[in-house]
Amino acid sequence: MGDPAGISPELAAKLIASDEFREGAHLVIFGDLRILEQGAKVAGVGVDVEVVASEQAVPERALRPVFIDLKNLSPDQVTPATATLEGGLFATENFRRALLLAHSGRADGVFFTPFNKKAMRLAYDGYDDEIRFVRDVLKTPVAASEFNVLGRLWNARVTSHIPLAKVSSAITEQSILRSLTLADQCMRAAGFNPPRIAVAGLNPHAGDGGNFGSEEIEVIEPAVRKALAQGFAVDGPFPSDTVFLRAKNGDFDAVLTMYHDQGQIAMKLMGFDRGVTLIGGFPFPICTPAHGTAYEIAGRGIANLGASREALSLAIRMGSEVRARRAQTEVAENFAAAVNS
Repeated sequence: MGDPAGISPELAAKLIASDEFREGAHLVIFGDLRILEQGAKVAGVGVDVEVVASEQAVPERALRPVFIDLKNLSPDQVTPATATLEGGLFATENFRRALLLAHSGRADGVFFTPFNKKAMRLAYDGYDDEIRFVRDVLKTPVAASEFNVLGRLWNARVTSHIPLAKVSSAITEQSILRSLTLADQCMRAAGFNPPRIAVAGLNPHAGDGGNFGSEEIEVIEPAVRKALAQGFAVDGPFPSDTVFLRAKNGDFDAVLTMYHDQGQIAMKLMGFDRGVTLIGGFPFPICTPAHGTAYEIAGRGIANLGASREALSLAIRMGSEVRARRAQTEVAENFAAAVNS
């Protein structure tokens, strides 16, 4: 469960009540049962869950969604439509516990209803974004990135939460190739084989042959050539003001953009209420709706479930791949052990 002051509680309740997810996955929810019940009341749904007190009490196969009641937030501590320390502590603790459950191998993916970044910063010193938090919790420096997903169209990025003034110097052949590799891996886990990736330029009109900047000629195009030589289905660089039109029309499965808003604006304009954010690069998928906490409609029971449904569906689909790979590894290890014995 995410930020309690916005629409997260009602979104969580709607998802838990949905037959689609009760039948398609084994859900384990972290939070406070009182907050969930408030969300269910706002959403006008019933939540039939098996309540346990800790991860250790989670059964291997439950007939109902399992709710781990951390008793970590009293409803009278929630100030509606307001980012608070208490709300940030609630969200960060739920997220941390979910990440550790997946890291232990007892879960195959993680989904969270929207966080409020101000509240998260109040609760976690040095909080930059979810990637930084995940790295800290899992104690890993692994390369990771956010992806925006809209149905079958993906947006990957070379740089993310940095000032625009620092973008150009952060774009190198190495950083582009690293981003393409991660995008290819994540998209294959989601069923693309191979994913067709378009690379956007940095400058207006992709530099217009060097008239508006040289990054395309000196950095981006050489990186694309190297990626092609390595077997990636990649093309570009293309002007960023038209490449999404081609991708939307089916020419590509993904667009790799050079900076955060270059892709975010396009994706959110095409489908704000359906967009998904995937944090890729960790051993399991981490998904959330691309929209925020929507404080302006909190408590009104009108939150659109579309993006949350898409995000949880993606986490389940990619989590199934994680489970399959884990099973294959276990079979191989057992076979090797039997041979060696």
